[in-house]
Amino acid sequence: MNFRDWNEQQDLTQFLHHEARLLDEHRWDEWQKLFTPDGLYWVPLVHGQADHLNHASLFCEDALLRSMRARRLEQARAYSQQPPTRTVHVLGNIALESRDDAGCTVRSTFLLLEWRKTEQRSFGGSVLHTLRRAEGGWRIQTKRVDLVNCDAPHEALQVFM
Repeated sequence: MNFRDWNEQQDLTQFLHHEARLLDEHRWDEWQKLFTPDGLYWVPLVHGQADHLNHASLFCEDALLRSMRARRLEQARAYSQQPPTRTVHVLGNIALESRDDAGCTVRSTFLLLEWRKTEQRSFGGSVLHTLRRAEGGWRIQTKRVDLVNCDAPHEALQVFM
């Protein structure tokens, strides 16, 4: 499916880049405000996982769980965050999957570079954003992150992808 016009493509692309910047800058409160009140952040555990209710997931977080993770990442005495984790998100292949009067679904790919203590890790995959129109712009109803290596053993995943 194509974008309706150049402005729509730019608007959605800028939204996704803004979200990535908030994550890289640890601006958790601003990032959480991008979600609808019932918004879901989901990272499936296996390829092709159909739903988050009947299967285990790497992450499956509503507003409360996202808030708890953000508070933990900000905790000054959190050993795992000494020094704080640093990340860089790189987005690409942004494509409109579907659209209706309420919003749209956008697929993109990402690479995430994470520096934590003495280790550098990288993650990659695709993201499916279900976005809803709201006053002041777009809001995330669902963010599904499909890691290329979702079914690999992972040492403690802490940051949002």
